[in-house]
Amino acid sequence: MNIVVEFFVVTFKVLWAFVLAAARWLVRPKEKSVAGQVCLITGAGSGLGRLFALEFARRRALLWLWDINTQSNEETAGMVRHIYRDLEAADAAALQAGNGEEEILPHCNLQVFTYTCDVGKRENVYLTAERVRKEVGEVSVLVNNAGVVSGHHLLECPDELIERTMMVNCHAHFWTTKAFLPTMLEINHGHIVTVASSLGLFSTAGVEDYCASKFGVVGFHESLSHELKAAEKDGIKTTLVCPYLVDTGMFRGCRIRKEIEPFLPPLKPDYCVKQAMKAILTDQPMICTPRLMYIVTFMKSILPFEAVVCMYRFLGADKCMYPFIAQRKQATNNNEAKNGI
Repeated sequence: MNIVVEFFVVTFKVLWAFVLAAARWLVRPKEKSVAGQVCLITGAGSGLGRLFALEFARRRALLWLWDINTQSNEETAGMVRHIYRDLEAADAAALQAGNGEEEILPHCNLQVFTYTCDVGKRENVYLTAERVRKEVGEVSVLVNNAGVVSGHHLLECPDELIERTMMVNCHAHFWTTKAFLPTMLEINHGHIVTVASSLGLFSTAGVEDYCASKFGVVGFHESLSHELKAAEKDGIKTTLVCPYLVDTGMFRGCRIRKEIEPFLPPLKPDYCVKQAMKAILTDQPMICTPRLMYIVTFMKSILPFEAVVCMYRFLGADKCMYPFIAQRKQATNNNEAKNGI
């Protein structure tokens, strides 16, 4: 095609993409069904991972739960089984009442499996993934959610903790994706969800290792999305989830300027996951919660660095992690004193 003609075609496609994006704001796309599909969630034992498991269970997905903590992972599985029992009871009641719900029956055999896995260890990921394939089959929806934070200033952070943060928050996404993507490519079907953070789009002081890990995984996710497009595997969807501070206790003590905080409070975990689920089930490529994060990211991209610094200082975002780090340090000192170290 002549390059001039191609330029006008590309221009039209870009403008059309804006039209489609605006239409999604006005008319919410229909959510797809994940009933009967296998969904694997890492870090499912607590926090957002547990809430993702419950949301997928309500939509009749079959769940494969990974977590390093066996007990908390089993607790999540127990909650999922309770939801399954309620769904099966509702199906049976509807069928008995003759409400024409026979089509639900194939999904009544709802199952949840738990696996103890340290996603920060490559061999552990690959071995557990092989167990999953042999015992229960292939994965349709992969939710890479597991994450850790060290809670130390750079010069006070042991090298092992920096490496651990990078392994769990970033490298693990490579390994889980390499384990389950081949089958998705064969059948051109699947969905890969990357739970990152707003700190993967813009940074703050005091959590260099965490920001680096989240920036890394955002880059991984974007490159993977482009690779799937280049391979014309349009049946495999990707969704990047970048929430603002979520009130799960992971960053307890983190505070922005007190006058600003009422307008930008920590997100409720339930709200964060429900918004993410809407994005996943409508094949939305990316979601930032709240929407203000889109503006912050855009401003960071166009403003001079010193202007960004001024904006951070006004919001109290430049040192928002310092109270959190101080609390973590105090807790560590208390534990050491208690154990006589």
